[in-house]
Amino acid sequence: MSTTTITTTFGVDGMTCGHCVSAVTSELSAVPSVKDVTVQLVVGGSSTVSVVSDAPLADDAIAAAVVEAGYAVTPRRSLL
Repeated sequence: MSTTTITTTFGVDGMTCGHCVSAVTSELSAVPSVKDVTVQLVVGGSSTVSVVSDAPLADDAIAAAVVEAGYAVTPRRSLL
């Protein structure tokens, strides 16, 4: 049985350090279906966040997790 994974990539504004990365990673990891979170920190810009999941993620679930961590989401795209 094969499992499809979906990688969703989006930007997060306002992150400045490793603690910021940890906070966003922790909140996104708690979203159902999320299997992995990778953050490429860009201080002073929009950091790139990729989330691997085994089901499509709702925009509002991603936004709520990032806002809970204290940051803002920029537009995203999904890659199968």
